Amino acid sequence: MRLQIPADDDAELLSAGTDPLSVLETAGLLRELTARLIGIGDFDEALTELVRIGREAVAGVAGAGFTLLRAGSPAGAAASEERFAELDGVAHGADTPALTAIRRRELVVSDDLATEERWQPWTARARELGVRAAVSAPLDIDEQMLGAINLYVAQPRRITARWQLTAMLLAEHAGLLLAAVRDRARQAELVGELDQLVANGDVVDQAIGVIMTQRGCRAEEALQVLRSASTALHVPVPEVAQRLISTVARPRQN
Repeated sequence: MRLQIPADDDAELLSAGTDPLSVLETAGLLRELTARLIGIGDFDEALTELVRIGREAVAGVAGAGFTLLRAGSPAGAAASEERFAELDGVAHGADTPALTAIRRRELVVSDDLATEERWQPWTARARELGVRAAVSAPLDIDEQMLGAINLYVAQPRRITARWQLTAMLLAEHAGLLLAAVRDRARQAELVGELDQLVANGDVVDQAIGVIMTQRGCRAEEALQVLRSASTALHVPVPEVAQRLISTVARPRQN
């Protein structure tokens, strides 16, 4: 990811007077992000915490949001402020800072939305909501899930190089933490599925036997058939098994 530097003088941008965050403050921000997300098992809850931290990351941020894609399609959004929620989704189409950042895999910055010609009608709506500048930093969660952290600024021409670096570090760190949250959620689902299989062992075993008889396959393949049906129907494996047994046991009509 490339860091986009504003046209201002570098010495001025990196001076103590214009840097919103010091190195220690940035480290503290990442430490807080880790502490809040490390024990969370629910992915949506993790996104909520992430945008709260983004909102507090730098003085002058009016709100923070998150845009999520799964396999290239919109999969969710989160916002620290309810009034900004529409800016993080796809209500204004695919032409937004967040989707541009995800597509180009680099930081996207608009230091003054009053003169911004990109992302219409998103830009016009953002100005109506009081946003004067914006930053979107992309991140990778896993092979299927991509996202962008969006920071909305209340005043124009305040986005320094240090400010952008902070957004990039926040996104990079958040990507790792969200991947861990997603893994924990998967593990919890697996444990829950195994508990259900054990509790409903007789039903599942009967269904496996039916599938083996019908398809002439092994038990492992029959179980995979049940799991695939469970995923497609969005119901637990034991319920799929019970439906199958009920169907087989149902008397045929002449």
